Amino acid sequence: MFTGIVEELGTVAAIEDQGDAIRLSIHATTVLEDAGLGDSISVNGCCLTITTYDADTDPGIWTADVMQETLDKTSLYGVRPGDRVNLERAVTADKRLGGHIVQGHVDGVGTVVSRTPSEHWEVVEISLPEPLSRYLVDKGSITVDGVSLTVVEAGDDRFTVSLIPETLARTTLGTRQPGDRVNLEVDIIAKYVERLLPYTGDAK
Repeated sequence: MFTGIVEELGTVAAIEDQGDAIRLSIHATTVLEDAGLGDSISVNGCCLTITTYDADTDPGIWTADVMQETLDKTSLYGVRPGDRVNLERAVTADKRLGGHIVQGHVDGVGTVVSRTPSEHWEVVEISLPEPLSRYLVDKGSITVDGVSLTVVEAGDDRFTVSLIPETLARTTLGTRQPGDRVNLEVDIIAKYVERLLPYTGDAK
């Protein structure tokens, strides 16, 4: 489980094509401070498992195997060496839940529609698959590329968020442009509520 508070920007170091999967090598520092094989790290909102890491021989590089299913359903498809990625270690019980409950299970891929800068923040409009719109409410939570954000306005096929300078500077959302694809994870609590209370189609 994660909180959607990005710890650092990593860099894709290499990609090894394995046919029905890729091996993704990522350069990082902070998330590797206490890392071990089998640990979970969120990469742009996707929960990946550390498959190789040797602090002695190559202290700045870790790898993860990304299956075809993940490539088909997330924006990790098409990443290239040199791309920056949002990284977060799995949360521990003694940490503050600074964002919201994030599983690292991407529900769909959206597209940046527009960016509107202002003096102290930037409003970003993002499209989303229409079936996910029922899980969004104004002032509710959404995860975009692993970043916990508050929905400003929820629509039928898009939503807006306001990004503060800290978010713009410390995550990939500062450089995402219209047309760029982003991973989306809706609030897990909303999905459980829907499961317990059958959805009628009348409420958003």
